[in-house]
Amino acid sequence: MTREKTDFWVGLFVLLGGIALLFLALRAGNMSSFSFAPTYQVQAYFDNLGGLKVRAPVKSSGVVVGRVAAIGFDNERFQAVATLDLEQQYQFPTDSSASILTSGLLGEQYIGLTPGGEDKNLAQGNQIQYTQSAVVLEELISKFLYSSADKGGSAPAEPAPPTLTPPGAQQ
Repeated sequence: MTREKTDFWVGLFVLLGGIALLFLALRAGNMSSFSFAPTYQVQAYFDNLGGLKVRAPVKSSGVVVGRVAAIGFDNERFQAVATLDLEQQYQFPTDSSASILTSGLLGEQYIGLTPGGEDKNLAQGNQIQYTQSAVVLEELISKFLYSSADKGGSAPAEPAPPTLTPPGAQQ
């Protein structure tokens, strides 16, 4: 009887360990939040996607309203294109804008949707017209360094301060 009890507890422990490993694998692959709600696809063109990845969240007002379905490159426009799966329960006007944002200073990137004011809503296959590309930290640092170097190298030299002579001394 004790051997059967031990086998049961070992089996339960192994099963719980397997479930924990599956959970960690889904979290690492950003797949822990499956949604089986019906979706519609829209596209957005960006000059720079930064570190945006497939399955990254699409948020509006902090609420996840969809996921990035695919990322590609348009050879005619020479821009990156992100295909977004938006849940049908969330409808956005056709003049909505999409921005690539970052969670925190160095966190994961996601797409933020800002609703517009049109009466007509986005539908399957539509394109988001107003987009803002990702802010790349390395580009900001290089612009800052180059601009400060330009200012330091092109500034005129200041004249030497006038020297004061004591009273009664000859000049």
